[in-house]
Amino acid sequence: MEPSRRKAAASSIVVSLVVGIIGLTTVAGRPRFSGYATVDVLQLLACGMCFGVALAGLLRAWRRRDGS
Repeated sequence: MEPSRRKAAASSIVVSLVVGIIGLTTVAGRPRFSGYATVDVLQLLACGMCFGVALAGLLRAWRRRDGS
């Protein structure tokens, strides 16, 4: 992988993490959040991670098909 693509991949990961952490802290700061069961919150986080991995895989497959 060439350096420019590696930097782009790293920056996209960092941006995704920052956006996810901001969203999670926003939700966690709301008063209604304490009413959720821990298991439900963990399930929502796991589902979000699975959707993110699936979306990243689809985008990678799409870029490979078009670019290479």
